Amino acid sequence: MDDAEHQAKEIDLFWAQARRMTKMETLPGWMPRYWSEVVAPPAWSFGDTPQMADELLGLVLEGKKTATCGLLSDYEEEHEPLPEVGDLSIILDGQGRPRALVRNYYVAMLPFKDVDAEQAYLEGEGDRTLDYWRKAHEEYFTACLAEAGKTFTEDVEVVEERFEVLYPKD
Repeated sequence: MDDAEHQAKEIDLFWAQARRMTKMETLPGWMPRYWSEVVAPPAWSFGDTPQMADELLGLVLEGKKTATCGLLSDYEEEHEPLPEVGDLSIILDGQGRPRALVRNYYVAMLPFKDVDAEQAYLEGEGDRTLDYWRKAHEEYFTACLAEAGKTFTEDVEVVEERFEVLYPKD
């Protein structure tokens, strides 16, 4: 079994356990009634390095991080659907192992300059202030945009997500 197959199996096992633990199962039978009984939600990790993924996941598992923010252009360039309220996600650690099931309760698209102190606080990073958030995210987004040959401005569109942890794996 290669790494991708192993990861897919781990995600499927995690999804089955998370459904049981959160009482999302619909029938204890052999015939699924909903797609969610067959297909796991998207699985992804925070950041762009294993270390960042582990650090930010740690904040999620501690209850400090209940929000995230990404560039709208990343969704467009990667042809990924925009997140919606009610979406489930499986959060992976830096090694690609499933560690948490989350559900969005708020999603918004807005210019970087309009991100507020509440979003900064909910993202749980650094000292949780808007100043810290702006500095850290401007640095990160500048690097991401530069890779795509684009320039950061305060008008760049971002996607805010706020979520609740439904199931953390120990």
